[in-house]
Amino acid sequence: MGLNSTRAEAERGILLTTVEKMTRWAQKSSVWPATFGLACCAIEMMSVTSSRYDIARFGSEAFRASPRQADLMIVAGRVSQKMAPVLRTIWEQMPEPKWVISMGACASSGGVFDNYAIIQGVDHVVPVDVYVPGCPPSPDALMFGILKLREKIQMGLPPKYLELAQEGRRTS
Repeated sequence: MGLNSTRAEAERGILLTTVEKMTRWAQKSSVWPATFGLACCAIEMMSVTSSRYDIARFGSEAFRASPRQADLMIVAGRVSQKMAPVLRTIWEQMPEPKWVISMGACASSGGVFDNYAIIQGVDHVVPVDVYVPGCPPSPDALMFGILKLREKIQMGLPPKYLELAQEGRRTS
């Protein structure tokens, strides 16, 4: 096929792509989050659904109450030792592929809570794909994190848990 025939097909409205590219486009265009709001960051997380921020334009307006219907977990706030096994169980119940966003300083590193009761980063419990910094991060920052995750999906980068599994296979 020459350049002229490709242009002609484009002008007629014919789209040429691969199944993989189409799958990635569909995944990035309908990321459904499972909320895991644990502290003050959860208020900012809820704000992204308002008309001001309108997360619906990215296909992520439907926060799912069931982990079986979600492919993104947004961990917003500090994770206590008692909550860690619950968080892990919910993450394991999510269908593949699945992604995790760590929202806020507490979820990412324990924040100001450097004690025995708080996990010093949710990445000790589940693999994290995107970190959103702040205390608490603004809804704009969370939107930016979601857009970064969409870019990773579009580029075909694997979720962090699959990346870690591949690295484990290479070292063994």
